[in-house]
Amino acid sequence: MRSIGYSLESALADLIDNSISAKAKHINIEFRPSENPYIAIIDDGDGMTKDALESAMRHGSTNPLQNRHSDDMGRYGLGLKTSSLSQCRRMTVISLRDGELCAYCWDLDVIAKRGSWVMLELDASDITDVPHLDVLRSQGKGTIVLWQNLDRLALGESSLDAALGQQMDLARSHLSLVFHRFISPESGRTRISLSINQNPLPPIDPFLSDHRATQHLDEDNFSVEGIKIVVKPFILPHASKLSPPVLARAGGSDGLRNQQGFYIYRNRRLIIWGTWFRLARKDELSKLARVRVDIPNSLDHLWTLDIKKSAAHPPEAVRINLRRTIERIRQASGRTITFRGRSADRGDLTSGWHEIIDRGGVRFDINRDHPSIKTFISRLSQTDAAAFNAVLAVVESSFPAEALYSRMATDMRSTFNGEAASVHLRGVAQSLFADLDAASPLRTKLLATLHLIEPFNLHPEITKEIVKEMDQHD
Repeated sequence: MRSIGYSLESALADLIDNSISAKAKHINIEFRPSENPYIAIIDDGDGMTKDALESAMRHGSTNPLQNRHSDDMGRYGLGLKTSSLSQCRRMTVISLRDGELCAYCWDLDVIAKRGSWVMLELDASDITDVPHLDVLRSQGKGTIVLWQNLDRLALGESSLDAALGQQMDLARSHLSLVFHRFISPESGRTRISLSINQNPLPPIDPFLSDHRATQHLDEDNFSVEGIKIVVKPFILPHASKLSPPVLARAGGSDGLRNQQGFYIYRNRRLIIWGTWFRLARKDELSKLARVRVDIPNSLDHLWTLDIKKSAAHPPEAVRINLRRTIERIRQASGRTITFRGRSADRGDLTSGWHEIIDRGGVRFDINRDHPSIKTFISRLSQTDAAAFNAVLAVVESSFPAEALYSRMATDMRSTFNGEAASVHLRGVAQSLFADLDAASPLRTKLLATLHLIEPFNLHPEITKEIVKEMDQHD
């Protein structure tokens, strides 16, 4: 039972589920790596009576087939015990409810010595020695789950102190992601405070839903056995639009590709993420697509949810409906990568290139009607104009489409920005307006629409400065 596969972070998440089910508003994880190392999970939930705690300490204390309250985070009645004993040899639960303080303990060394499943009941003097008991008393209710004899964390490590610190760093990120919808306020929901050693955990929103460049696609929903499942797709901004801290929260350059896919929430708790369930392949053009899927606990039996609540497989009825959204969001993700945030509505935009679909293939031709090119050609003799068009044809025929796809699909940022962009655009503008009189209607029209001409449209702030300088010069 200790080898079910819990990591430290998944074990802690299981205990936090219990605290949330107990209506806790503040959950704090305290750990001490020195002297007598321990980890304690302290909440201000409803707490348990002596009989309720004794029942909760039994393995398989809850029938997974029975109907549950819609906010119940549990499933098998095993999480409290299996998650705790996967990390330690001694787990103690102390609970306070209606002024009654009670405590029970599973100690694997005692069980091994006596050769029997013996659960210990702590008396008043034993309870007094429990760390953080003063917090429980000051709250007037709540529960402490105490892990001692942390043998699994020390296994293969030269220093438990260092190992525990490193593992807790991983746990911070994991819990901030898994419970981000509880840590962040949601409409009609009470916010939960989650902390480690009194340091609040910030929410990690995998959809970057507050970022101005994130695309919120239309929500979809469908019913399975008369119960609604809600699907909400998001398209993340291209990496070039994300600051380093935000990019790190989204998974980093490598994580963008690896963490694409469905994000399954059971009662708002993230249970599995970064997978298309084999309904689609993970590729570069879909790497910005992430889909939030909300399922209730009443469909647990169809999702084959595991004990750790860290894996689930959708039933056929769900897969059929999820497949409908995949192509739509993959196309949107591909457009974001290909055009790096450029508006999909290009009706008023003067492009530098034309996309030509021909005989089932695609090619890109230079737009000869682009103002810069058109103006330059008008200055040439007929012979020079023909030669210039031949040069453009060479550029078009050698367009590095495969290399461009590869580079654009990665998270490499364009080098055409900052000072280089400013100098380049000013040079293009000087050439474009060189032969136009200050009173020319064409000059006035070009200045008014410069922000709609490539490549000026990609740098609106610089373009605004250029237009202002041209107006002042006039």
